[in-house]
Amino acid sequence: MTKIGKVAIVGVAQTKYEEDKIDQTYSELVFEVVKKLHNNLGITNDDVGCVITSSNDFNDGRTIANMAIQDAVGSVRKAESRVSGDGAFAFMYGAMRILSESYDTVMVVSHCKCSEVSQYLVNNTIFDPYYQRHLGLDQISSAGLMANMYMNKYGVTEKQAAKVVVKNRKNALNNPYAHLREEITIKDVLNSKMMAYPLKELDFPPFSDGAVAMLLAKEDVAKKMTETPVWFKGYGNCTDAYYLGNRNMTDLIGLELAAKEAYRMAGVNNPRDNLDVCEISESFSVHELMIYEALGLCDKGEGGKFIENGETEMNGSIPVNPSGGVLSSNPTMANGLIRVAEIALQLQGNADKRQVSNAKTGLAYGMNGICSQGNCVLIFGGE
Repeated sequence: MTKIGKVAIVGVAQTKYEEDKIDQTYSELVFEVVKKLHNNLGITNDDVGCVITSSNDFNDGRTIANMAIQDAVGSVRKAESRVSGDGAFAFMYGAMRILSESYDTVMVVSHCKCSEVSQYLVNNTIFDPYYQRHLGLDQISSAGLMANMYMNKYGVTEKQAAKVVVKNRKNALNNPYAHLREEITIKDVLNSKMMAYPLKELDFPPFSDGAVAMLLAKEDVAKKMTETPVWFKGYGNCTDAYYLGNRNMTDLIGLELAAKEAYRMAGVNNPRDNLDVCEISESFSVHELMIYEALGLCDKGEGGKFIENGETEMNGSIPVNPSGGVLSSNPTMANGLIRVAEIALQLQGNADKRQVSNAKTGLAYGMNGICSQGNCVLIFGGE
């Protein structure tokens, strides 16, 4: 088993996720979480070795968008790099800066203002410009294709999928940062507008504006900065085929392989027994059921029964998305780093009303692209 060096999360900060933060620029949005984190930890910018950011040029409306937020993240005259994609990958980039012994501390920041541009147009540009883009494919239509194929293969019902939405929206009631904090019923989901069969409007998340930041530190520094460091234990990353037609759309093979590597590194032999809490990036209701299976929380085709039996509820055998998940807050580029932040809060015992009792080991999952093309699995443990 390959072991990684000691890297810890010492603190996290989030904005509230909202439909439209029209009163804040990107810089102001990012500055809010960075300053909040500085204040929480009692540090200054001199205590930060380097900065890793995560965003997307299309969403920010400019090329090399990280150049416009350097002042806000405190990276002027410091080493700064950006991951143009999901924030979970940015976390790993930051951790490697410490593992290489280049820096003692690293600030990781992710932001997104989905309200600034049509997300459907942005997602359409992901597809091949010659053969697929003109078909109008986006995250809604491709999710419908995946859900239809998966549900037909394994006999998963629309009602079982709706239970995912009900669970996550109920959990979001306890999350002060969540965009949607309103309880809904299975009937509400099933009766909502059809978007891409068999998925309806409430099977998808809203788009959100928001930002998240965290400070990583090497072992000796981390122990000086906090009494509750959250240790990075394992990591796996795997990218699936670009063309949807070249992919197995009924099983998340890329995620399975990423999880297997992360488990091997962290010494997780039985994820359902070894993990106490999971925060996953579910881009639509059925997606969460598929993620259960890919992570090995249940057998192939059993995701529907797993949610039906209450296994992933707050009082279930393995709580999934106590924060409400992406279905309740969806600043697209920041979703993965939010999952990491929420796991850190759980393992520090600082998750307030959404706290899972006696949480010692947690998993965070972030993804890039359409239908889990790029997958990043991270395992964390408390003291």
